[in-house]
Amino acid sequence: MATGVSKKNINSPYIGIASSFTDLVPGHIGMRDLERQIEKGIHTGGGQAFIFGVPAVCDGIAMGHDGMRYSLPSRDLIADCIETMANAHQLDGLVLLSNCDKITPAMLIAAARLNIPSIIVTAGPMLDGESKCEKLTMIRGSFEAVGKFRDGKIDEKRLLELEEASCPSAGSCQGLYTANTMACLTEVMGMSIPFCATAAAVSSHKRRIAFESGMQIVDLVKKDKKPLDILTRDNLRNAIIADLAMGGSTNSFLHILAIANAAGVNVTLDDFEELSNKIHQILKLEPSSDYTMKDFYQAGGVNGLLKVLLRDIKEFKDIEGVTLQKTSALVKDAYVDNSVIHNYSEPFTTKPGLGILKGNIAPNGSVIKISAVDETCYEFRGKAKCFDSEEEAMSALEAKKIKEGDVIVIRYEGPKGGPGMREMLAPTSLLVGLGLGTKAALITDGRFSGGTRGICVGHICPEAADGGNIALIQDGDEIEIDINKRSLELKVSDEELELRRKNLKPHECKVKSGYLAKYAKTVQDASHGAIV
Repeated sequence: MATGVSKKNINSPYIGIASSFTDLVPGHIGMRDLERQIEKGIHTGGGQAFIFGVPAVCDGIAMGHDGMRYSLPSRDLIADCIETMANAHQLDGLVLLSNCDKITPAMLIAAARLNIPSIIVTAGPMLDGESKCEKLTMIRGSFEAVGKFRDGKIDEKRLLELEEASCPSAGSCQGLYTANTMACLTEVMGMSIPFCATAAAVSSHKRRIAFESGMQIVDLVKKDKKPLDILTRDNLRNAIIADLAMGGSTNSFLHILAIANAAGVNVTLDDFEELSNKIHQILKLEPSSDYTMKDFYQAGGVNGLLKVLLRDIKEFKDIEGVTLQKTSALVKDAYVDNSVIHNYSEPFTTKPGLGILKGNIAPNGSVIKISAVDETCYEFRGKAKCFDSEEEAMSALEAKKIKEGDVIVIRYEGPKGGPGMREMLAPTSLLVGLGLGTKAALITDGRFSGGTRGICVGHICPEAADGGNIALIQDGDEIEIDINKRSLELKVSDEELELRRKNLKPHECKVKSGYLAKYAKTVQDASHGAIV
């Protein structure tokens, strides 16, 4: 009562609103309004709302410097914060207000751990950018534009015009990058209500979704409908199938594995590998095409995608989500624009959007966004140029020391070696901006933004810090990337690799104190979701 709860509401369901609002993150600056809508919905439904905050990191802003080391570790920090608040105050249910890359999976992990009624509200994508009738997104209007500027294709005035116009509103970045991939998969899993993933952050539809989610959570508490009733093995495999069919972010592999671990569900990298050999890609969004989340929304959104998957893919299971209705009933009459969401019989490609590559460089697996690779590059051989950090690779790119036929090797950037497994969007975008997107490749034990395109292989396991073979590669070694065979091979004999291993120095953590030092001591490898 000291907080102001009335006598009438003292026995109402206590619903926490875990809000990741911050003025620092474009995807989250509009959340104050959504908090109000959720709160109104909770009180309309007969509950009592309590807002509390959790951290939020914007990968686009954290990119290219030491701040990116905190991005992936923040996932587990956020999950811990939510678990702490919900258990300490014995909340009856949660509405988890999220948007950007690591916050959504963190909230799903927390929901699975707590197993109290929970709904995710993702704040939605931002509006498309535009400058002089040129459609823009965050990646093409900023990161890749820097590469074009350095290659002399645009002048500084045009660069600044593009940067200013590329992100015109609140919301997550416009393409199918990590934030929007995870929002879509959350809806596929049934943990958010229909159209939550694709309704724009500044739209009235998004405000209604927030309000309806607030009402719905009170009903879930009364019916005792919990996350572990929804986050089943079949449901998580549905998310994998949708991910492959969409060609989403490679980061989703890490997050689905971590969510499965939190839910106590047996889903492994083998599930991705099995399904990636079966699923065709039926959706292509930026960075793989010019379509954005706005186009996906107009084409039917996740409901439209589900209609195709439920109809045509036998591995896709019917699910029951937060709406307490069968998915098939929800999508039976869904609108589908087949120019954006293709029929399964007429896919963009019979290849999946994502793939697992294995070989002597990555015996435990690595990940590539197939949808973002030109089909002429599915088989690529090149000579290694090795760098022990992202900064070293960036310096070489900026000095134009990378040439056609090179394979950039960036190592000691994995979960332990980074520490924190930084995204390599800056070097991959610069590679494309320099005109080398189909002429050179990049492999790393770090990870990529969902906006990465080109011949880029990440999540190499074991990582260099664990003595993985990526640590043994030398300049000039021949590397073969074969997407068709799902292989990543270093053309060096086993005998030579053993000789090199004898001279390999033990890894020393780059960070000696604080959160990242603790993280480095406890984190597992990427093939297990980089869980702690």
